[in-house]
Amino acid sequence: MYTQQFFIEGLACASYLVGCEVRGVAAIVDPDLDVEKYLEAAGSQGMKITHIIETHLHADHVSGNTTLAARTGADIYIHEASAAEYTHNPLRDQEVIELGTVRIRVLHTPGHTPESVTLLLADTRRTAEPWLALTGDTLFVGDIGRPDLVGAEAGRGLAEDMYDSLFNRILPLDDSLMIYPGHGAGSLCGKFIRAMRSTSLGFERKYNPALAPRERTDFIDFAVSDLPEQPGSHKRIKALNRAGPQALGEVHDRPLTLQQALPSIQQGAVILDTREKEVYAKAHLPGSIHLEATPQLSNQIGFVVPTDASILLVLTQPSQYREVFYNLLRVGYDGVIGYLAESLETWTEMGLPTASGAVQDIEPKELNELMQMTHTAGSLFILDVREPWEFRRGHIPEAVLIPLGELSSHLGELDPEQPTAVICARGNRSQPAAAFLEQKGFRKVYNVLGGTNAWKKQGLELKLDSENKL
Repeated sequence: MYTQQFFIEGLACASYLVGCEVRGVAAIVDPDLDVEKYLEAAGSQGMKITHIIETHLHADHVSGNTTLAARTGADIYIHEASAAEYTHNPLRDQEVIELGTVRIRVLHTPGHTPESVTLLLADTRRTAEPWLALTGDTLFVGDIGRPDLVGAEAGRGLAEDMYDSLFNRILPLDDSLMIYPGHGAGSLCGKFIRAMRSTSLGFERKYNPALAPRERTDFIDFAVSDLPEQPGSHKRIKALNRAGPQALGEVHDRPLTLQQALPSIQQGAVILDTREKEVYAKAHLPGSIHLEATPQLSNQIGFVVPTDASILLVLTQPSQYREVFYNLLRVGYDGVIGYLAESLETWTEMGLPTASGAVQDIEPKELNELMQMTHTAGSLFILDVREPWEFRRGHIPEAVLIPLGELSSHLGELDPEQPTAVICARGNRSQPAAAFLEQKGFRKVYNVLGGTNAWKKQGLELKLDSENKL
């Protein structure tokens, strides 16, 4: 048996190649849209991809199942409870897929979603006992899958399903079973997923707080509490994955001159500037949104740009196009019209204006000093974009809570003329929030580096709400 894990930074998604070297056949589990890597990996091992298996309908990224099927002719498999609308083979509990000498047994493990499955893999040349489990979004390293992504109202019912899946289906298996999950640290599909990308069932049984012995009702309360914000555009992504994403052809660069791009700009296309902050601050197109071309772009874009937007990219260099294109497409943004192939000097030569300045990064101690200076005048607004449970556990005095996912709907309540400092836990959420405020014309926006974690480490006070003292 041959296995290989593929990992996407930022979204922290894991997918897998499982193959039989004897028969030269392979399955891809939970593929993402960039399928070329699977074709290359299988080819390098002399294997043909014959099966595509989904552990569930994903809410945080668009699947590459239909694209991979179009490229290979492989069949797609997903549990019958998925209500998937594309051509597929419905999986059932305890079903066995024979992949040469590799045996894949399907365990229906609902909880993260109704259709979630765990795949038990055995190398029959050695033993019929399962060697490893691909747990999808059911069991993570140090965590479990959140139950609310199909709707908050269904969360408690799915948490009850999760209890049965974990304690009655997975935990009775042998401690030696290797666990390979669908996500790592940084994913929004869990609460506190750890950085290791694999584990063992015995280690998780001993050290995973979600697997501590609890009464069923206590487990349900644990599973639905203290959840992070939902991934941006998750409803659209879920719908795309249920319908079956349109198969993606070969990706080509789309360089656009200013003359070619101008009509789209005039019609309201979003200008997404992904250059370094220092370069952006010197000059950029008016109304641009600035998010740097990092792996976090996939997590950030959903909170600041509508999913149906046409998007014009501004890149540091053309070679970034493919990576940025996939970072957007993975989270349902299929409206990229291309990237600006000419410099901003050409823009000014056409008599068109540019803007300068950017969101200002600020250290916690600098913010504290600024707060002391402006306290009397009351001119500085502190915006905390974390979730309510995080806010209750400690926040900057005088901070106002508006979770990132709700910021756009509360924009009218904020004063764009008032200097605004945006903070979250570590800085990953404050950056897109600050970029959104800047794009909406806020006069002065600060992004607090390191968030409340850095604020606390620098010895500054956090206010605790009385109903949730540590």
